[in-house]
Amino acid sequence: MNKTGKGLLLVMVLCTLMISILPTTASANSAEPPSLVILINNPPDDLSIVLVSNENQPEAIVRRVAWEGYYVFYSRDMQADGKYTFKISTKGETFECTLAAPLQRYNNVVTLDVYNQELKPGKYPFRSVLLVSIRLLLTLLIEGIIFWFFRFTQKRSWFIFLAVNLVTQGALNIWLNSGGSLMPSYLIFSLIIGEVFVFAAEMIALPIFIKEHKKSRILIYAFIANLISLIAGGYIISVLPV
Repeated sequence: MNKTGKGLLLVMVLCTLMISILPTTASANSAEPPSLVILINNPPDDLSIVLVSNENQPEAIVRRVAWEGYYVFYSRDMQADGKYTFKISTKGETFECTLAAPLQRYNNVVTLDVYNQELKPGKYPFRSVLLVSIRLLLTLLIEGIIFWFFRFTQKRSWFIFLAVNLVTQGALNIWLNSGGSLMPSYLIFSLIIGEVFVFAAEMIALPIFIKEHKKSRILIYAFIANLISLIAGGYIISVLPV
C-alpha cells in the first residue's frame, strides 16, 4: 500500500473509532439526576406541563433553546409503576397525555405534538438530520473561510478540503447527535473529545493529499482551523438545539 493509501486508511480508522465510542448512558451521581425530557417543537409561550399521576403534581422545569422547548422532570418526580399522566395547558385549553412505557435510559426523551395532542417516545422526525446538517454547514463555512485566507485556490485543494471535512466533521456531528442528552454541558465534553480525533485525522490527511503549498503551511492551517472550529462549535451548541 502506498503512502496516500495508508493515510486514507488511517483517517477512516480514526473516524470509525470516533463513531464506535458513541456516548453511552451513565448513572454517575456527579452529573444531574436521571430525567424525563418532553421535547416540543415551537412551543407556545404559555404552555405548562404538570405530572398529575404523581400525588405532588410537580410542574416541569422549562428550558428553551432556539425553536425548541425542553420540559424536564427529574427522578424524584417519577413513579415506580412506570405510568405517567401529564396535564398540558396552553391558550386557555387543557388536555392530558399518558406515557405508559417504563423509562429505561438515564436521560429519557419523548416528543409532545401539541397540535395532535400526542406524546411519543424519542425525538421528532428528521431532527437529527436537520441539526447535523446545520452544524456541518456552519463548520464548513468557518473552515472554508480560513482555507481561503491561507490562499488555497486550486480546485483539487478545495475538493480535498470538502471531502476530508465531510468525513471528519460529518462523523463528529453524527457522534455528537447520538448521545441522547439534550443538555449542552454534556455535548461540550463530547465535542472536545471528538475534536481530538478530527484534529488527528486532518493533520494526517490534508498534508498527504493537498500539494498546493508546503506541508508546514497546511499543518498550520489544520491546527488553526480546528481550534477555531472547536471554539465555534462550543458556541453553536450553546445557542442551538443539541
